[in-house]
Order: sequence, then C-alpha cells, then structure tokens
Amino acid sequence: MKQELVTTQIAANLNAVRQRIEQAAQRAGRNPDEITLVAVSKTKPMAAIQAAYAAGQRDFGENRLDELWEKVDQAHALGLTDIRWHMIGTIQSRKTAQAVGPFALIHSVDREKIANYLSRDALATGNVMNILLEVNASGESTKHGFSPHELAKIAPTLLGLSGIRIQGLMTMAPHAENPEATRPVFQALRQLSDQLTAAHGREQWSQLSMGMTNDFEIAIEEGATLVRIGSAIFGERDYGTENHAER
Repeated sequence: MKQELVTTQIAANLNAVRQRIEQAAQRAGRNPDEITLVAVSKTKPMAAIQAAYAAGQRDFGENRLDELWEKVDQAHALGLTDIRWHMIGTIQSRKTAQAVGPFALIHSVDREKIANYLSRDALATGNVMNILLEVNASGESTKHGFSPHELAKIAPTLLGLSGIRIQGLMTMAPHAENPEATRPVFQALRQLSDQLTAAHGREQWSQLSMGMTNDFEIAIEEGATLVRIGSAIFGERDYGTENHAER
C-alpha cells in the first residue's frame, strides 16, 4: 500500500508540474511542446522512476555517473528501454570516458578541458555525444561553467571538436526566496544564446537548460527549452555536500 501511495503521489506531482509548465509557456506566448521536462531522479530509487514512467515521464536526469549507469542497467532489465537519460552533474576530467554512453544529453560541460576529453573519449568508442555548455551566467564564484565572455571567445574551437555535438547552453541560477530574482540570470543566458546564434548559426544553440523546482516558471518565460525538476516531483532530498544541478 505504501508504494501505491508513493506512485499515486508522484503521478499527481507530475501532473501539477506539467500544468505549471503549460501555464508559464502560455504567459510567454510559447508552445508548451517546446519545453522538455527532465525529472531529476538522483538519489531516488528505481521504484520512483518506474512510478514517473508509468505516468508518462520519459526524460530523467542524474548528476553522478556511477548512479546513472546503475539506473541505466536497472531500467534496461525492467524493459524501460525508451527512457532518455540526461547527465546534469559536473563531470571530472578523469571520468569523461564514463560519460560516453546511451544518453540523450549531457548538460554540464563546464570547461574546455572537459569538452576536449569528452570528444576524445567519444571518438574512441565511435560515438558523438550531444552536449550543452554550462555557463556561469550569475558570476558567482561557487558556480561552475564558462563565463559568457570566455565562451563567446572559445566557441569556434569547441564547435570544431568532432566527438561532441553542441546543442545549446545550461545554467544554474542562485537559489532565491523570491524566484523573480533569478530572471536576470536567465535573461543573460538567452542573450548569450542569441549572440552565439548570430555568430555561428542556430543549430548549435537551440537548447536552453535552465530552471529548477524553485524557479522553472521564470526560466520558461525567459526561453528555457529544458527544465530540470526533482523535488516538486519526487519530494525533498538530503543533499549534504554533493554537487547538485536541481534543488
């Protein structure tokens, strides 16, 4: 009975989040179908993923490679072969080979070294990985990612790496009690995307991964195409000292 209650709650939470996505898109004059909901399942058991899957969710995000691969294997054993897995956490340079796999998108390529290593390791296995470049759009010293100025300068080099396929940008806004305070960060990422599009073409910069449980509606109003939502779907977590790409 307990698991049935959890399954019912996750389905209800997903429905509520989808409704909020639709409403935010409508406020911005956008088509809700342009926005992909990535359910952040990190630290959650496979049973929670199964519950969300049963409610129609297919995109799931994890921030630790060991846990991601474990869940890929579990999902495969359960026959859930159409899940689209997203790697949303920081990738260490010694683990780039582990980031090459059957993943829909890597959101968190945060420096040139990681892009180079990931391209090398993907090519070594005959893969080309779809990625986003993480940008520190807020300028906080605690945030990972390229600065907007750095990325604008280095973009041609990154676009030339044949083992990765750049799809767009990702950022994390500072946690704020008032979600409206995050708007300038999302505006800055969209403006950088527009700048890169003007310089290099739209194909490589069409995706904007921004917005989490606390602020995803503001992010959608500012152009997000992917939102990373965990606690509003699966409930709160104990983060400890882990790196997190969804609060």
